Amino acid sequence: MRRVVIDKGIPFLEGVFPSDWEVINLSPEEITRNNVHEADALFVRTRTQVNKGLLHGSNVRFVATATIGYDHIDQDYCYQAGIHWTSCPGCNAQAVCDYVEEAISSIKSDQIDSSPLTIGIVGYGHVGKLVAKMAERKGYRVLLSDPPLGIGISLEELAPQCDILTFHTPLARDGEHPTYHQCNADILRLCKPDALLINAARGGVIDEQALINHLQEQPSTLTAIDCWENEPNLNRTLLQMVDLASFHIAGYSIRGKMRASEMCLHAFCKFFSLPILSINKKVVPLHGDSESGWIRRISERLKTQPDDFEQLRKQYKLR
Repeated sequence: MRRVVIDKGIPFLEGVFPSDWEVINLSPEEITRNNVHEADALFVRTRTQVNKGLLHGSNVRFVATATIGYDHIDQDYCYQAGIHWTSCPGCNAQAVCDYVEEAISSIKSDQIDSSPLTIGIVGYGHVGKLVAKMAERKGYRVLLSDPPLGIGISLEELAPQCDILTFHTPLARDGEHPTYHQCNADILRLCKPDALLINAARGGVIDEQALINHLQEQPSTLTAIDCWENEPNLNRTLLQMVDLASFHIAGYSIRGKMRASEMCLHAFCKFFSLPILSINKKVVPLHGDSESGWIRRISERLKTQPDDFEQLRKQYKLR
């Protein structure tokens, strides 16, 4: 009998696998080398580091991450070990766009109707495109920066023009277009004094120490941070300084989770030459707050319970 290990935080997969597949649901902490050694397939989220330390000597030949991002997967190792991996590009793009819209509404409400706003979108992938459409619908002036795609202008040109600067890039530490600390002290100095900075991409895209220094010097700068360096160990100083703080849930919606599970399952079926299986839509997670002001309620909770970052994330009811 073949075996698939699944992060228990991935919904809609209960009872969908063929009878000749053993299904083991584990928490991220339980997805260890010993527990995946006999598995043929692995379904994970960002909390699992998929690398040699986890997979060396195992039977795993297929890994699916139910996330847009894949910086937690050691691509070189997987390639060398003959392990196929896949992610879910665009699965939760609408949810992230909704988060950005709510953040702007919460922080810039006094300016939305009084004057046209300029929004700078860094990264023009699935999320960036939706954010651009949302902003255009609201009458914002939209500027883009995505050097890998050859779209828009440089971040140095973009920053001084923007009332809102929002990041939607993967995290890349090297290569021709690294994004690690792309929003650094030099970029922050170029920003308008009352600009709103949003990070709903990856922790590390913004240099947190540089942002702390900037907020101390320029307290009128506004911030909404969903993704943090060193999660779940937050920089407490920055946490208390930002206007809105959330526990990496910008993309958490029922629609996004459903799409991610479906994409992982279809990729699994294709790899193992199985008929395409359908997710179990009857097992719908409890859904939570989507009323106006929900992002501020989340922020207050995290600021008063910073030690509970991971627990708050696990217990978050999908929008």
